[in-house]
Amino acid sequence: MTKTTKIAEPLMTKTQTLIAMAVCIATILLAVLDMNIVSAATVPIARDLDPAHGVDKIPWLISAFALASAAALPLYGKLCDTLGAKKVFVGAVAAFLLGSALCGAAQSMTELIAARALQGLGGGGLMSVTMVVLAQLGTADGKGGKSGNKGSGVGGIVAGTGMAIGPWIGGTLADHANWRWIFYINLPLGIAALIGAVLVLKLPVSPVRHRIDYLGATLAAAFTSSLLLATSWGGKQYAWGSPEIIGLLVACVLTLALFLRRQTTAAEPVLPLSMFKVPQLRYGFAIQGLLGAAMMGALVYVMIYLQAVRGLAPAASGLYLVPMALGMTAVGLAAGRLTDRGWRMKTFVLTGTVASALALAVLATLDAGTSLWQVRGALLLMGCGFGLLIGQLIPYVQNAAPAHQLGIATTSIRFFQTLGNALGAAVFGTLLSRVYEAKVPGGSTSTIAHLTGAARDTAVHGFVSAMDVVFLVAAGVMAVAAVLAARLPAESRPEVTPVQTRELVDA
Repeated sequence: MTKTTKIAEPLMTKTQTLIAMAVCIATILLAVLDMNIVSAATVPIARDLDPAHGVDKIPWLISAFALASAAALPLYGKLCDTLGAKKVFVGAVAAFLLGSALCGAAQSMTELIAARALQGLGGGGLMSVTMVVLAQLGTADGKGGKSGNKGSGVGGIVAGTGMAIGPWIGGTLADHANWRWIFYINLPLGIAALIGAVLVLKLPVSPVRHRIDYLGATLAAAFTSSLLLATSWGGKQYAWGSPEIIGLLVACVLTLALFLRRQTTAAEPVLPLSMFKVPQLRYGFAIQGLLGAAMMGALVYVMIYLQAVRGLAPAASGLYLVPMALGMTAVGLAAGRLTDRGWRMKTFVLTGTVASALALAVLATLDAGTSLWQVRGALLLMGCGFGLLIGQLIPYVQNAAPAHQLGIATTSIRFFQTLGNALGAAVFGTLLSRVYEAKVPGGSTSTIAHLTGAARDTAVHGFVSAMDVVFLVAAGVMAVAAVLAARLPAESRPEVTPVQTRELVDA
């Protein structure tokens, strides 16, 4: 007699799951390192590829990666739902590796910026799709959604640590090796991660076919691009009242309006507006965007301060971010254990925003003779704040997201943070230039390194004053984030998703 019985069977063994988690963490670290590894080596890169005007193009070198990531992110969530997270993950890694190879081979700043944009397309997938993979690994190994959310929290901490140590690695390579190794070093680890993903990953695939809103994704990309271009060029390459900037701002408003309208009419929108009715998601996305802007401003301009004002070499300046990395890792992991014991994620998110705002306020008091121990202390406090935010905000949002929108919600987190990164780099760069020019009429930040005597003293004083304004504005950004964090509802607990089953036929 034949009978059919359904039993639960994990898609992946425990060993496969551990390998898959290692692959995910490696790819997150790889992507975030590459986004930040350039910050400590920008000056050597600019001098090598374009000695005359390279420094003026540094903001684009930093923003190209973040802009491309932000433009592609709205599409990644829907691609995961349609094609499966594994296929999208493998494609993102491949694009990232191709971009890395082209960056290493670049012969001009224009070529390098274009290659960085290609890297960003893949890197955005690495950081966002990997969070989806980590969330699904809890289901794939038969443990349910909570395990996956914990993995996403660990991934967030790894991402934050990579942001802190990336400049040190980049500075070390710039000091002791050719800067091109900053990009070539991605290839061995990236290829290993690619092979591991192909051989090991086995993730649930929805049996329902979903439509992809390519028009909506295109409008989102057009909106983010026009917004960044306007904030980057306004008051620098073009006057704010010039036809170019006005045209970009009009395009920004128009594409945003068309995007929002498309999201209300599309059968399956790339960013369903219904998600913003959930307060956990609404406030979570906003806090993540503010965090992205403040973090980018902090990391980039601390490095510039240490090198341009205090005269430290790139590798030596990168070491000042080690306290930040230690704070992020230690506090993030401790908070993860406490949440397992019943502590509220909201508590840690609120504490993280307050600590970050205080740290940035301390950095706003820097001058040319400030004790470097004060800088280290501020960075340690900032690391504690950022660690709490990155480690807890992602699983907080994932837990609140409807099960069928996990992929979209996760990539939306990354979308708002990456958009914040791009806007932070552009807006803070413009702010720094405007304040510096007001302090040093006719001066340019690109010429500070070539000045001597009283002219250099005047330029350095103006530069530090401008940086203090940047840090103060960043502190204000995190203060706004703290207000939003105080309004967060108590987090909902994740739902356990049934594991895959198979039919066994017993004769």
